[in-house]
Amino acid sequence: MSEKKYVVAIDQGTTSSRAIVFDLEGTPKNSHQMEHEQIYPKPGWVEHNPMEIWSRVQDVIREVLDTNGVKADEIGAIGITNQRETTVVWEKATGKPVYNAIVWQCMRTQDFCAEWQKKEGWDKKVNDLTGLVISPYFSGTKIKWILDNVPGVRAKAEKGEVLFGNIDTWVTWNLTGGPNGGVHVTDVTNASRTLLMNIETLKWDKEMMDFLGVPEAMLPEIKPSSYVYGYTPESGPFGTKIPVAGILGDQQAALFGQTCYSPGEAKNTYGTGCFMLLNIGDKPVRSKNGLLTTVAYGLEEGKAVYALEGSIAITGAAVQWLRDNLRLFDDAPDSEYFAAKVKDSGGIYFVPAFSGLYAPYWDMSARGAILGLTRYITKEHIIRATLESICYQTRDVQAAMDADSGVPLKALKVDGGAVKNNLLMQMQADILGVPVVRPVVNETTALGAAYAAGLATGLWKSTEELRKHWKVDKQFDAAMPADKREEMYKGWKKAIEKSKGWL
Repeated sequence: MSEKKYVVAIDQGTTSSRAIVFDLEGTPKNSHQMEHEQIYPKPGWVEHNPMEIWSRVQDVIREVLDTNGVKADEIGAIGITNQRETTVVWEKATGKPVYNAIVWQCMRTQDFCAEWQKKEGWDKKVNDLTGLVISPYFSGTKIKWILDNVPGVRAKAEKGEVLFGNIDTWVTWNLTGGPNGGVHVTDVTNASRTLLMNIETLKWDKEMMDFLGVPEAMLPEIKPSSYVYGYTPESGPFGTKIPVAGILGDQQAALFGQTCYSPGEAKNTYGTGCFMLLNIGDKPVRSKNGLLTTVAYGLEEGKAVYALEGSIAITGAAVQWLRDNLRLFDDAPDSEYFAAKVKDSGGIYFVPAFSGLYAPYWDMSARGAILGLTRYITKEHIIRATLESICYQTRDVQAAMDADSGVPLKALKVDGGAVKNNLLMQMQADILGVPVVRPVVNETTALGAAYAAGLATGLWKSTEELRKHWKVDKQFDAAMPADKREEMYKGWKKAIEKSKGWL
C-alpha cells in the first residue's frame, strides 16, 4: 500500500472539464482542462453531449496522472464538483443517453413555467417546499420535457430502466463502473437545485414529483456531500480502486473551499456572472428579497447547512462584451488599465441587463442601458462604469442577504477569474463598505470538492483543520467615505429603475 498523499478533484463546468490534484496542504500540484462543444439547436436552447463530457473527464484524469510524480495509488480520494441543474437521462443497461444534456441556461421550458406561475398558490408552495422559484433554470422542468418529448422514455422511467442525474450523478455513475455496477447517487447540494427535493426533509418530495410527472424510480439516492459513495474500478481511467467521496455543486463547492463554515460567512465568485452565497446555519430561512434558499453542504445523513444564494447573470460577460462587440480593448485584463486612467465614471451608470435582471429583482423584461451620458464621457469612463456595475450588483445581493438573514456581512471572500483585477476588488470593498478578501488558492471550487472527499476518507480530520489551510493573498479595505458610497449607490438604484420593464 502506498502512502496517500493526494486528493483529485474533477470540476465539470459549463464550458470545460478539469482534473486538479491537491496535496494534503490543499495546494494544487497539477491540473488539466479540456473544453466541450456548446450545442444551440434553437434560439434560447442550450445542450451538451453527455458522452463527450464523460470522454473529456476521462482524458483530463489520464493527463494529471504520472505528471509531477503523482501516481494513482497515492490518491486517497476523488471529489466531484459540477455545473448545477444541467439534466441527463440515460439507459441504465447501456449507459447511453436518451437525449443530449439540457443545460442550466436552456430556456426551452419557459412557456411551461409561465403557465405554472399563473396557477394560484404555486409560487409560494414551490418556495416553501424547495426554497427555489418557478424557473426554467432548475432541473425539474427539464426532466419533464425529456419525458414528454422523447418517445418511449416515460414508460422506461416508470420501470427504472432509465436514470436521471445532474452532471455530478452522471460522472459518478460512470466513474464507479457505469452499466457494470455504477452507483446512482447525488448529494444534497445538487438535489436542492432540481425543484424535486424537499428543503426541510432532504428527501424527494412527492407533491413536486407528482406535479412534474417525474417517477421516483429514475431519481438518484440523496447522500451527504462528504461520503464514500463507491469506488473506481481497475478498468476505469484511474486504473486502480479509489473512493469517490465528495460531491458538491460548483457554487457550494466554492463556499466549502473558502472555508465558510460559520453562519454569516459569505463568498462571491466572479465569472461570466456572479454567484454570492451566505452560510445561514442549520435552518432553511426563506428569502423575502428575491434570493434562493439552497443547501450549502451536508456532512452527515439527514442534516444540512443552508445558504442564501444570489445569482447575477452578467458581470464578467459585460467586460467580454466591451472587448468583443465594442472592441474597446484586446484582452479582458486591459479593462483594469483603462479604468484606472480616470478617477471616476464621469456620472454614468451601466446596467448590463442583457438577459434581464436576476437576483434580487427577477425582471426578465429589463434590458441593458448606459445612463447619464454627456460629451465629457470617454471610453475609459464606460470601462470603469462596467467594472462598477459588477460591484453595484453584488451590493444589491448583499443588501438582500442582510435583510433576509439579519446577519450583517463582516467580510467578503472572493474567487473566480476576475479577482485578479486589483482595481475591481478595491471598488468592491468601497461600494460594499466591508473588507474584500482574496485567498492564495483561487481554485476554490475544485478545492471544496477535494476537501469534502478528504474529510470522508479521514485524510483531513475536521473543518477546523481545513480552515488552517486557507491563506489570504490580499485584503482590500474600504477607503471611500460613507456619504460618497451612498450617493453613488443611490444613482445606481435610479439607473436600475430606468432599465426595468423595457420589453
